Amino acid sequence: MAEETSPGSSIICMFKKKPCRGFFLGLLLIYFYVRHRRFSTSKQTLTWVPDSFFSSLLSGRISTLKDETGAIFIDRDPSLFAPILNFLRTKELHPRSIDVHLLMHEAEFYGITPLVRKLQLCDELDRSSCGTVLFNGYLPPPVYPVKRRNRHSVAGPQFMGGRSGPVERAPVRRSNTMPPNLGNSGILSKAAIEEKLPGSGLGADPGMVRIICGHHNWIALAYAQFVVCYRVKESSGWQLVFTSPRLDWVIDRVALNAKVMGGSLGDNDKMVAVASGTEIILWSICADGNGNEIGVFSLNVPVEALFFVGNQLIATSHTGKVGVWNAVTKHWQNQDVVPINSYDTAGSFLILGCNNGSIYYIDVQKFPLRMKDNDLLVTELYRDPSEDAITALSVYLTPKTSDSGNWIEIAYGTSSGTVRVIVQHPETVGSGPQLFQTFSVHRSPVTKIMLSEKHLISVCADNNHVRTWTVTRFRGMISTQPGSTPLTSFKILSLEDIDGHGGCSAGTEIGPYGERDDQQVFIQRVVPDTDKLYVRLSSNGKRVCEVRSVDGTSITAFMVHECEGSSRIGSRPRRYLFSGHGNGSIQMWDLTTAMEIAALGGPTEEELLELLDQCDLALTRTPDMSPAASLTHTSTPRTSTCRYILLTHEHHYILDRFMFS
Repeated sequence: MAEETSPGSSIICMFKKKPCRGFFLGLLLIYFYVRHRRFSTSKQTLTWVPDSFFSSLLSGRISTLKDETGAIFIDRDPSLFAPILNFLRTKELHPRSIDVHLLMHEAEFYGITPLVRKLQLCDELDRSSCGTVLFNGYLPPPVYPVKRRNRHSVAGPQFMGGRSGPVERAPVRRSNTMPPNLGNSGILSKAAIEEKLPGSGLGADPGMVRIICGHHNWIALAYAQFVVCYRVKESSGWQLVFTSPRLDWVIDRVALNAKVMGGSLGDNDKMVAVASGTEIILWSICADGNGNEIGVFSLNVPVEALFFVGNQLIATSHTGKVGVWNAVTKHWQNQDVVPINSYDTAGSFLILGCNNGSIYYIDVQKFPLRMKDNDLLVTELYRDPSEDAITALSVYLTPKTSDSGNWIEIAYGTSSGTVRVIVQHPETVGSGPQLFQTFSVHRSPVTKIMLSEKHLISVCADNNHVRTWTVTRFRGMISTQPGSTPLTSFKILSLEDIDGHGGCSAGTEIGPYGERDDQQVFIQRVVPDTDKLYVRLSSNGKRVCEVRSVDGTSITAFMVHECEGSSRIGSRPRRYLFSGHGNGSIQMWDLTTAMEIAALGGPTEEELLELLDQCDLALTRTPDMSPAASLTHTSTPRTSTCRYILLTHEHHYILDRFMFS
């Protein structure tokens, strides 16, 4: 009988009628049909492992289904049944020719304890709790903080006079070692916090890392209801320096300002802010690690972007609102703009890409001078020739530019898929930027764009389809038009969980990450519940490395950040990948080393298919990458067919799956 072509599908076997050589226990010969394959062995082979599936089957404790010849039918994968049967015969295992994890699952089902132990040993040899050479450090889950008393003051016995006392610091490790078994005493755990979190719609997991952001040698981690900040020093490594009180709502955005160029601002030198819905809370962090709540502000509409420009905290919403808090004036101001789809910063300028096809700018440095007329001076910089919505925006300041922006290059993408590059030369300051080049290669709205020293990179809503071009510069300025032929084309396939499980899309942005004068990278998490990330070059899609959680926990957030070099002569900044996990921990990976030693391909077709097979597609969908032009949402049909196209270089694979919302 022929072997079925899809061993993983659930197909009821139709048995052929053929003469049976006998199902005679007296002769110790037993026949099996495992799906469409026929196996024969002896009772002695099957029963030498006590209390297994087979001993229960042959003793009658498990009911059996037999065909007309007496062969026992087992509805399992025949390709995995063969090595299990071979182990029962020979007590030998050849791990290089098998998938250890899949075979371990089958061995556990059949109750073959000796095989399970051997496979666990093989897995431990392949995976080290100390991580690979790229594993750089581990930050354990922080202590769960006290609840914030009200919306205008920080609560808790350790806070006095509006300023906090010393925060409790969790032990931090730099070396490649696993943390001790911390248990649940004072550490984030579902057992300790089982309440439903308000504002999440579903029960957000309070113990998982939702968002990671970095600035200079600091990182901020947002959990469901509080934020913590770490800083790294050359001698002492990473230290926990600030923990916010526990809030009443779920954090959706976080922003960190750890260093202001050009001088110190005293108490406001280091700040962290979080947003949920329409509200924002801002704290200052003192040099000794103490924290002080600056205030609570409202944008009056949902906050969709939260970031710092210098010491100004900026919040924007696609509905057309911009909010600014200035550290000098201690003043918060909202202003209406046309609906906003994208933004970028250049020096002290905030550049906005809007739904009406225009690019506007605000000089936030002049904000304190405009208090009397209460105007942020929103000025139109450029209007798209087709007046398509500006859905992605990237500003490149050349080495000859100053903060006033006398030489500026902007790449932007539109809702129609068009990519344009505009340039403002010093001699054209009076007339505004001039159109440099147009690319009409995307068929879907452009969702991300990056103009760097050597490349122009665009991503559209078609399953994160990436196009890249080479940029030629002379003395740091764009000199000739990028070639009309893209450098490469690839996809960063990423499925998102529609249930969310308390997750946050702000914590799983694919990138590109990195400084614009260096090679940038994409981070690919193919399926939501995974312990594996792929790091890929943004210029050509080649795989830099693959990182896997050292403790097997799922990765819930990630971010790439460069930390400043040490004080030693010749020291340079190093790039790290920070991964946040479902158990609340942070793991760090050395991407500088990875980019020096590795240049593999992207995830192979086999790897993508294997990941998708392990993922319950009934709970996943591709993320909605269309620009948010309004707050209206269309209803989702109860049952729909979703086609995922996996494209890597010249190979094409199409998967048809059913999804149930």
